[in-house]
Amino acid sequence: MVVLAAVLRARGVRTVAVESYGLHVHRDLLEAAGLRTVPLPVDDRGADPGALTDAGAVLLTPAHQFPTGVPLHPDRRAAVVDWARRTGALILEDDYDGEFRYDRQPVGALQGLAPDHVVYLGTASKSLAPGLRLAWAVLPPGLADEVTATRGGSDTCGVLEQLTLAEFLASGAYDRHVRASRLRYRRRRDALVAALAGRDPDVRIAGIAAGLHAVLGLPPGTEQQVLRSAAWHGLGLHGLSVFRHPRATTDPLDAVVVGYGTPPDHAWTGALDALCRALP
Repeated sequence: MVVLAAVLRARGVRTVAVESYGLHVHRDLLEAAGLRTVPLPVDDRGADPGALTDAGAVLLTPAHQFPTGVPLHPDRRAAVVDWARRTGALILEDDYDGEFRYDRQPVGALQGLAPDHVVYLGTASKSLAPGLRLAWAVLPPGLADEVTATRGGSDTCGVLEQLTLAEFLASGAYDRHVRASRLRYRRRRDALVAALAGRDPDVRIAGIAAGLHAVLGLPPGTEQQVLRSAAWHGLGLHGLSVFRHPRATTDPLDAVVVGYGTPPDHAWTGALDALCRALP
């Protein structure tokens, strides 16, 4: 993201549209490069492209919006691609957990619809380990030289790790690993859904068709209370509010984000019990 932000700035881009809920580290990196970020409202159809105006690029998680978990609606996918083609803008497509789909077929990448206007970003942080710092970008042909020149020798990932991943992919071992991981995480997801069944109807679970986290919608005004209770029970949760863009204009939502990728298998049942005690 650092390199892409520098390339965008050098191209004269001054504004990048981002989802109103998303990773603050991405916003911070873009703004550190001198780019202004403008939030797009997010609802149950994903980010609203109707709010795209004079932005020179947009950063999206269309397959599984982070953190709300909704896929970008087909009409909006088409609208974003049309906007990029009309304006010459770039779409930064962050497919951060594309290997983990449970209840639906994988969503096609925007990059396949408009390869000249989409930078497709992927990572092994979910499928392997974030500490490896392994990620990749599929670039439009006209952008590859600029990215290579800007990056120079600033790689933060060692050659050994990259060659190991290449062998892991070529041998088929990566696919076998992902398939096994998908089954394990699906079982955890199912246990989470079962543990929350029959609770207060104001606690609503969403975003569970894919990924390694779920969003639990809460009664209005209870997010901070639930976070304090979770901490008391030894759980580290994030409120949805920490992912909200500071200039977002839509009404804030009370919710917590529950990850199920980190706890070891033997600790998952205890973590679910603690979560249920922390909820209203």
